[in-house]
Amino acid sequence: MSSIVTDRGLVHYETIGQGQPVIMLHGWLESWDHWLGTMESLGRDYKAYALDFWGFGESGKQGGSFTVRDYIEMVDQFMERLGIKQAPVVGHSMGGTVSLGLALDHPERVQRVAVVGSPIVGDGLALILRLSARRSLAALFYQVFPLGIRLLSPIYARDWRTWYKMFERDLSRTTLESFYYSIASLRKTDLRPRLKEIRMPALGIYGRMDRIVSPRQGDVLARGTPMAVVRYFERSGHFPMLDEPERFYQTLCEFLGNQPGP
Repeated sequence: MSSIVTDRGLVHYETIGQGQPVIMLHGWLESWDHWLGTMESLGRDYKAYALDFWGFGESGKQGGSFTVRDYIEMVDQFMERLGIKQAPVVGHSMGGTVSLGLALDHPERVQRVAVVGSPIVGDGLALILRLSARRSLAALFYQVFPLGIRLLSPIYARDWRTWYKMFERDLSRTTLESFYYSIASLRKTDLRPRLKEIRMPALGIYGRMDRIVSPRQGDVLARGTPMAVVRYFERSGHFPMLDEPERFYQTLCEFLGNQPGP
């Protein structure tokens, strides 16, 4: 296990491979190892870094009122501490929203940006997530999520048993504060006015069967971002990297250019 200390606490991360760095960001109520299979595939040509956001996984949880904007600054600090001047950034769900925010606020850090099932506008979140963003309901949803998601997991991921074990573990490591503040800030997000400022290549991957983030968010990304390409996976839900791993890896590698590092 590797970690660095930032001004808001410890950041846990893992690396696989050698060569050009790639930064990988997980989604809400997830942790770094949702990227494990992709990292192992990329490791032939890249050095993949996957980190846990503050409040999630093994990263620090003190003062857990973390927002999307906090995570943007966290990734900037992470890259600074590790001496990574610039890299492709890949994010799933909330991690993709953070990736786009990093491309907007720190464009010098981002060579190209790929988002997977990511909301561009908070209205693109499923109803259950929008309700979780209400302070009056957050504590209740935090308690009932394991049972509710257990019942619904077959519509969220094709290999839902494996995914649910990961979800249950990750939720158990997430505090109520982190649960609420992160989804509340995601619910308020609206990147549409700034998408035109993204001047590096951008990729969106969305599953047509996604029940967590509307796949129509891909259309929003494509309309607003000058250099965006969007790919829709017909047989995937919210986790294309788990539902269709071979196609996902091929699509991502084509976007990255499959150029081995030094």
